[in-house]
Amino acid sequence: MDAQLNRDGLNDSPPPYRTVVFDCDSTLCALEGIDELAGGHAQAIAALTARAMSGELPLEAVYRLRLEQIRPSRAAVEALGEAYVRALVPGARELVAALRFLGKRVRILSGGLAPAVERVGVELGLPAEHVTAVAIRFDEAGRYAGFDESSPLARSGGKCIPVRAWLDAGEDPLCLVGDGITDLEVAQALPLARFIGYGGVAAREAVLSRARVAVREPDLRALAPWLLSARDRRILSRSKTHRDWTASLPPSPS
Repeated sequence: MDAQLNRDGLNDSPPPYRTVVFDCDSTLCALEGIDELAGGHAQAIAALTARAMSGELPLEAVYRLRLEQIRPSRAAVEALGEAYVRALVPGARELVAALRFLGKRVRILSGGLAPAVERVGVELGLPAEHVTAVAIRFDEAGRYAGFDESSPLARSGGKCIPVRAWLDAGEDPLCLVGDGITDLEVAQALPLARFIGYGGVAAREAVLSRARVAVREPDLRALAPWLLSARDRRILSRSKTHRDWTASLPPSPS
């Protein structure tokens, strides 16, 4: 298992967890949605995305700019949702299904566009209210008409707001899994039980080097030893659906 512990002062407690929150782009799905929508602006948009996710630029400096350049239609955003599903990272379905079987609350928290990210939630069997992303508006002809500029997810540090609300509502202990600087910001600001920096799609060293747990394997099932308690694993071992792949997992780290 290609994972490492980096001891830089972030909170880190072993499972079990009540809630597991996943980022979408480059975590659950092996693509960046805004880059997929970019078309003729692909090179410039990809460069802005990379600089925002590595922490070189604040997210709010690029969010509106990218969408104003692209002006995605309703049809393009719906097509992105289908592209997300096709690009689900190996093991995503199995890991999420196992967590839900155990009674964990699984959430998706993304700065991506809500209609597309919600399609991922449907594919993974999540309730609509467990998918949080940025709303987008279209006119009657399906043309781009703006986005929810009040969404905290369109600015740096904004992911802290919904996560804080979930913690206040009793969803702790909570583990967050993500690849970007906006995910690391949550771990630095809030008392998460654990933050897992995921580099199986995009290895952002600014995040992975500071996360206490960093996993670089291109299969989300590699996260399982960091997410499952001994009791969780015993329960899964008795499940016909989950026992085969969970039986081969390495021991959970201490």
